[in-house]
Amino acid sequence: MFRAIFVAAFCLAVVLVGGVRAAPLEAYGKLPAVEQATISPDGTHLALIVTDGEKRNIVIEQTSDLKTVHVLLAGNTRVHSIQWAGPNHLIVTISTTTFVEGLMGWEHEWWLPLDADIRTGKAKPVIAVPDTMNVILREPMIRTVNGKPKAYLEGWSFADHQGRNSVFEYDLNSGLPNLIRQGRQHTYDWLVDAEGKPFVEENFDSEAKRWTLTVSNGAWKASKVIEAAIEHPSIVSLGRDGKSVLIAASEEQKDGSTMQVFREIAPGATDWGEPFAADQDHDPVLDQSTGALIGVHTLVDDQDHYQFYDPHLQRYWNAVVSAYPGARVTLASLSDDRKKFLVHVDSPTDGPSYALVDIGKGSSDWLAGPYDGVLKDLAPTTRVTFKAADGLTLTGYLTTPKGVDPKNLPLVVFPHGGPAARDEPGFDWWAQAMASRGYAVLQVNYRGSWGLGWEFLAAGFGQFGRKMQTDLSDGVRYLAAQGTIDPKRVCIVGGSYGGYAALAGASIDTGVYRCAVSVAGISDLRRFVSWDSEGGDQETRRFWLRYLGVTSLSDARLAQVSPIEHVDQIKIPVLLIHGADDTRVPFEQSQIMFDALRKAGKPVELVRLKHEDHHLLIGDTRLQMLEATVAFLQKNNPP
Repeated sequence: MFRAIFVAAFCLAVVLVGGVRAAPLEAYGKLPAVEQATISPDGTHLALIVTDGEKRNIVIEQTSDLKTVHVLLAGNTRVHSIQWAGPNHLIVTISTTTFVEGLMGWEHEWWLPLDADIRTGKAKPVIAVPDTMNVILREPMIRTVNGKPKAYLEGWSFADHQGRNSVFEYDLNSGLPNLIRQGRQHTYDWLVDAEGKPFVEENFDSEAKRWTLTVSNGAWKASKVIEAAIEHPSIVSLGRDGKSVLIAASEEQKDGSTMQVFREIAPGATDWGEPFAADQDHDPVLDQSTGALIGVHTLVDDQDHYQFYDPHLQRYWNAVVSAYPGARVTLASLSDDRKKFLVHVDSPTDGPSYALVDIGKGSSDWLAGPYDGVLKDLAPTTRVTFKAADGLTLTGYLTTPKGVDPKNLPLVVFPHGGPAARDEPGFDWWAQAMASRGYAVLQVNYRGSWGLGWEFLAAGFGQFGRKMQTDLSDGVRYLAAQGTIDPKRVCIVGGSYGGYAALAGASIDTGVYRCAVSVAGISDLRRFVSWDSEGGDQETRRFWLRYLGVTSLSDARLAQVSPIEHVDQIKIPVLLIHGADDTRVPFEQSQIMFDALRKAGKPVELVRLKHEDHHLLIGDTRLQMLEATVAFLQKNNPP
């Protein structure tokens, strides 16, 4: 059956672009051959999530010769992450979407931890203790206590019929969990110290708009209390010394601007220290065995920068990066002795791949690339910079078909989700797939995107469906003025917020596009925000209202930017694609839009992805989405 599907897809999808025979859509739409990879703390083994395009395996390899020693079968299971806990155990976090009997609320995507012993090649569930759920809320915290690795998990325990964010210790040798600290009503996060003792509790009362950090130094007491409506501080990890608490916070500067900074609170201190890593787009780099901060990663003007606090490690890293000139090199994992690096290398000519670099041996070994099947027709991607109508500088990425003169091309505008997210440089399977069919693809980091500075993020507040939307069509006008694209042959395709933008392009910012594809998009904003903040989540509601520029869900201005209120304005064909198990944007958002468009006699199609969630993590339904999208584009905007 798999071969039959492959052959059918190949026969239907192979096209000639610029004289080059493009790979079948199946090569783009299938799951990547390697989804994640990580190296063991002792540097002796690799763990990789490997797929055949549809099903997943967790493969354990020796770093000495890259020979496979175990294969753990995951099948169609959604694997969220893999994380080493010492040299012999791997914590595998899988997810499932279900409604739990006895709990109030909607269906939810739950994370379930498994303990895989690489010595035996067997994995077992991390069993819950009485009055708890066998799910986790965040990535496990790994600590080495008395020379033995242990995993500390945040999960739900119940008190007075209410779920409380609590901390569990999981002993990897005995396989037994133990509830070691139960949270309070508003407990948001925890941190355990180097000895495995919970010593920091983060609370956020969204109703009272109050964030509290409680620290234990023999006795628990509030160390920091901040009034915050949305951007409250958050626990990141242990600090640089492995003892302090690392906090990320958005703070106003003397010039009135706001920046995200890191601060540390020393054990027993009553206040935090001076800010550092003051940059909007920075990520912590942590020691996988201790949880301590060892460096900071930033992406500035499409350039990755790593600052490590150990000068030897910095020197090693600089040598690793210099070995791959012209490629984007990011750190995937690092051995405890700092001598083995697992890196992700994204080359503009050779595509993405993983490489194992051994500093001691002075060697580098390539591992399987995620999309090796499409490298022969890799489409070039360039950074673009242009001005919005109001003068704001915008950046993004333009992917054009390989071997084709970038003049007068048909265009697909491809906005990212979020909206508080961003597009980054490098290989994008979805954009590459559309470019392989003859389309230029424009990805704009519209105002309101994350990672480009607070002022740029804040420029999106109140601009949902307004200037955030016209930033996209300003990009179309810019490319048209350059002669790159044909302004009469433009469609818009997007997922999540990008799906909303596709519907807004059809219904609000009209006259720009000749077709629109919304994947898991929002159509009825009032209904969605009410659903997303169900149960009194005031922080979530405030987040959306700020972007929407309204004060309440009864504000009449909300209808101005809600696509379902403007069905009569839609003059172009619309394709709606949505996962049946989506718990981020419910399927009903596409269903009600489909019903409204069909009732109004508008050209519309609806594709329901069976068992798929919001993230397109199932191979066959991801391919189904891509094939439906490309077929719709080719029908309504032939290249």
